Amino acid sequence: MTQTFHTVGIGAGPANLSLAAMYDTLAPHDIALFEARDRPGWHDGMLHSGVRMQTGWVKDLVSLYDPTHPLSFLNYLVTTGRVYALLGAGFDTIPRIEYQQYLVWAAGQLPRITYGTRVDRVEFDGAIVSRSGGAALARSRHLVLGSGTVAFVPDFLDALDPRHLFVADELHRRLATVPDEPDLPWIVIGSGQTSAECVAALLARGCRDIKWIGRRSWFAPLEDSPSANDLYRPAYQEAFLTLSRDVRERLVSGQILTSDGISPGTLRGVYQHNYEERLRTGRFPVTIMPSRTVTGARQLDGEVELECLTAGSGEERHRAVNLVVAAGRRQAPLPFDPELTALLDLDERGEPIIESDYSIRWKHADDHKIFVLNRGRYVQGLVDSNLSILPIRSAMILNSIAGRTVCRFRDDYLSTRWA
Repeated sequence: MTQTFHTVGIGAGPANLSLAAMYDTLAPHDIALFEARDRPGWHDGMLHSGVRMQTGWVKDLVSLYDPTHPLSFLNYLVTTGRVYALLGAGFDTIPRIEYQQYLVWAAGQLPRITYGTRVDRVEFDGAIVSRSGGAALARSRHLVLGSGTVAFVPDFLDALDPRHLFVADELHRRLATVPDEPDLPWIVIGSGQTSAECVAALLARGCRDIKWIGRRSWFAPLEDSPSANDLYRPAYQEAFLTLSRDVRERLVSGQILTSDGISPGTLRGVYQHNYEERLRTGRFPVTIMPSRTVTGARQLDGEVELECLTAGSGEERHRAVNLVVAAGRRQAPLPFDPELTALLDLDERGEPIIESDYSIRWKHADDHKIFVLNRGRYVQGLVDSNLSILPIRSAMILNSIAGRTVCRFRDDYLSTRWA
């Protein structure tokens, strides 16, 4: 029998967990989450030892809206008996595995989360119908798509031997299957935090021949200054929403390192390890190679050979036994059936038009809201794909569903005036 809910959420990552945690604001209405993975988790493949969060722990599922909420990170620390140990350890930012365990703890206290169930088709027949493998899972008035992103792997890498191609998300799990040969040559592709963490993980394993290749002109640190953090405030989001699409795109391009830069501690650790090993062994274990765009690849004599275009339009070739791809992420495809897709308003790129409340514009939007998360960086700004103000986004969605302000939030003490 197909169950009926007020709202269905696809995915049970941080965004939808935050929404579910705050959904009792709309009681007696309910929300059900369907998650493709068979258990709670978050970037499970990137839980390398020593990896830290890039946001402070107060930016959890609920605290920036309601710090007294039972699913706050502070309550997690206290009720699990680890608050003094964490504080005593003096972390500037918490380990990523700690955040992942916090999400597991929070998910365990929320009702109506179904794991191991992938929603692969969404229809509309007067209600929104979520299906999996042809079977109807649930009917709902509203839908929230929080299915996240998938790793981007360039098509020209498809011809490589998969035994020697490592997507960054798989590196933690697959490293144990690789022969422990320190001088085995590796290449890591990418310019952001994920690529830096992969390099650090290889160094921790004792690898001594790593080429780190990135498109940016330098491996840029995360911009985490007070003025950069102003961009992750509700007040800035409100101002950003008033701008034209062209202006928003230009601003996002200039602000990218406030979200996609490398944590200074991670970057410093790689450079310091490199320096010390040079003192010990006479060679750098990591060759740092910015300003290079990988344009092709082939399998050659048991090795991977990459073709690169340099910033000066020169061509290079680089070889290694194993290749790690950390080339960014792309949006997961929307699971709408053709009939539902025909009811959507699309922009010039063929993408659904996203409103300021994270809902998409479509024929039945007055009575049935469909929200899409992490697809609107040119609508809401970089905060859309960031953990910084998850509970504020949840509050905006709840207000939209209710049709009135049921979740009030404030952002006062603002010294910045945006143009």
